[in-house]
Amino acid sequence: MFNFANFYQLIAQDTRLQPWLNTLPQQLTDWQNAEHGDFARWVRALNKIPEGSPDTVDLKTKVDLSNSEPMHQGELKKLENLLRTFHPWRKGPYHVHGIHIDTEWRSDWKWDRVLPHISPLENRSVLDVGCGNGYHMWRMLGEGARLCVGIDPSHLFLVQFEAIRKLMGDDQRAHLLPLGIEQLPKLEAFDTVFSMGVLYHRRSPLDHLIQLKDQLVSGGELILETLVIEGDENAVLVPVDRYAQMRNVYFFPSAKALKVWLEQVGFENVRIVDENTTSIGEQRTTQWMTHNSLPDYLDPNDPSRTVEGHPAPRRAILVANKP
Repeated sequence: MFNFANFYQLIAQDTRLQPWLNTLPQQLTDWQNAEHGDFARWVRALNKIPEGSPDTVDLKTKVDLSNSEPMHQGELKKLENLLRTFHPWRKGPYHVHGIHIDTEWRSDWKWDRVLPHISPLENRSVLDVGCGNGYHMWRMLGEGARLCVGIDPSHLFLVQFEAIRKLMGDDQRAHLLPLGIEQLPKLEAFDTVFSMGVLYHRRSPLDHLIQLKDQLVSGGELILETLVIEGDENAVLVPVDRYAQMRNVYFFPSAKALKVWLEQVGFENVRIVDENTTSIGEQRTTQWMTHNSLPDYLDPNDPSRTVEGHPAPRRAILVANKP
């Protein structure tokens, strides 16, 4: 069982987040009561991970924690085996006492593309929607964020996040809640909201953009990163079945069309700051994620297309402000 009492206490002291207490405890109680096949096994492994108090924590240039005195080899192997229990590790990488958790995604590459274009995070409260296992939240703390709240309904991502946080010394500046964006009330409480790799999973993309705007304070900043196609303001791909073997995908606008959508729902100062074709160096199979990955999803005879014949993954970053 997870105890979210620390988070309740934290938001009770934050006047902007206090209203969340009207709905959040019941939602998390309902989540606790729902069953998940592997969750009990993961929690048993999580409970065996030692409480950390690392001498050195680097969140600025990577996510790396270490001690001046190296761990005993036997303890290190035991820790590695426990962390491997939480396979597959998709977002990272993490460096834990010399253990390199080489994740499917080089999420640090995405962060390097995002960081030059956003307002400084110093002393900001941040919401990370669809945060995965929380990798980017640690990097946000490295940039000085006061509070990072991530939401993602995956049980496994929550356990991975809690494993890293436990090893890091139970840092209370970052919290992951097993919720979807549609479960959040209109909080209007966060200085910065990130939605990265989420929009194409939403059946109603404009509703998603409105939900993101509803979480921002006036003048707050949205960072939106998603799969796009090339084209003008009217270009949108709607896959009939799968895209790169993914089933639950719906809308792939061009970056220009996405800019229009953001303006239509009321954002201002909308700008396209980056477009990038995903490489097989950025998303691939590793020892920590042994399932199929991007190289398996591209046409072997034409890597500019997916196996279904769609344009290969291309991602854009847009930044906008709430009036």
